[in-house]
Amino acid sequence: MTNKTWTILAASLVLAAFIGASDDTASSAAASSVEGYIYGTVETKNGATHTGILRWDDEEAFWDDLFHSAKVERPYEEYEQAPEVGEDASWWERMAHTISGDLGLHQSTRVMAIRFGDLKRVKVTGADDAVLTLRDGTEIEVEGYANDVSADVTIIDAKPGRVEVPWKQIDTITFSATPPNADPGSFRLRGTVSTSAGDFVGFVQWDNEESLSTDRLDGDAGDDRVSLEMGGIRIIERRDRRSSRVVLKNGTEMVLSGTNDVDDDIRGIHIEDARFGRVEVGWDEFERVVFDDPGTSGASYVEYSPPARLAGTVTLSNGDWLTGELVFDLDEEWSWEMLDGSSGEIEYTIPFALVASIEPAGRNGSLVRLVNGLSLELEDSHDVDHDNSGVVVIPRGEGEPSHVEWAKIGKIEFN
Repeated sequence: MTNKTWTILAASLVLAAFIGASDDTASSAAASSVEGYIYGTVETKNGATHTGILRWDDEEAFWDDLFHSAKVERPYEEYEQAPEVGEDASWWERMAHTISGDLGLHQSTRVMAIRFGDLKRVKVTGADDAVLTLRDGTEIEVEGYANDVSADVTIIDAKPGRVEVPWKQIDTITFSATPPNADPGSFRLRGTVSTSAGDFVGFVQWDNEESLSTDRLDGDAGDDRVSLEMGGIRIIERRDRRSSRVVLKNGTEMVLSGTNDVDDDIRGIHIEDARFGRVEVGWDEFERVVFDDPGTSGASYVEYSPPARLAGTVTLSNGDWLTGELVFDLDEEWSWEMLDGSSGEIEYTIPFALVASIEPAGRNGSLVRLVNGLSLELEDSHDVDHDNSGVVVIPRGEGEPSHVEWAKIGKIEFN
């Protein structure tokens, strides 16, 4: 058989697989629950309103997806101190440390991440600015850092159909429970991601974007560029740095390369694992993902609890202790806020509601115990290493807040 004949045959198989995958996706979308999809009303600056299922910049689509930005107000920045310089630091490092302290350059941007399910409203106030209203009415002013505060928002509105509204035209977005008869035309991707550190099970967002069955995986199969609906894929397996083995639900197998969907340029493999929150797996750690059949789309909007203040006990390294409401790293003070850290090339973004305790373990990391009994040794984040700005303890009743430097903390236990 000639090379040309092989190419035509391969293209025919891919086309047949693509058509079959589309049929499977369409037939199974109706069987999937929809309560986990983001839903709400977008009001534009010219007074128009659109109500339906929402998607942020072709990325975030579900209540447990994260809205990223940076807080404008920093009420505890008076306690901010320049990070310590190690004993083995060079003269240049010590000089840079002194200058940055004098200029206040050590003050880090207070990045925040909040699940869409914890939001009540987004009020657009500028090109990359907004005021977020939480479920209990608390307002947080945010700006910049991520495209979530400049994104186009797509609405699947039952009246006009699919509508895309640019950020600059949006006035407010008000969230509400997703009605059971809403039709997203897709189902949520879920599966088991196997890594060198074990398996993670939950909802999957591929390449930091593809989370719906109708999203596409692109790659080159020999000389042919193919585009496959994610809902028609059963397995994606890393072969090497530049390619992946893909198995479709109809049994067709192929090797794809040439795009960041299938090689080490991938922007991230995210898993919403109920044990940890959000987990991001790097390409070198990733082995394979096996997708499940359609099912639930995640927790509904009504299942998200009102925000609670962080509270607990801080035990100092000398044995003394303080108790009260806590402001962690001079920034996180709510149960919905996130603790960040890495273990190898696996990054964890854990809601504080899941954290039982944090115990500093040397300069570069901490032992984090979760309320489910699991423990993680995390590093590579100022949340868990010596760059942490410490904890403010606000006593209940009378008494002034106390700031405890990270180097003096033995353990933090959350109520």
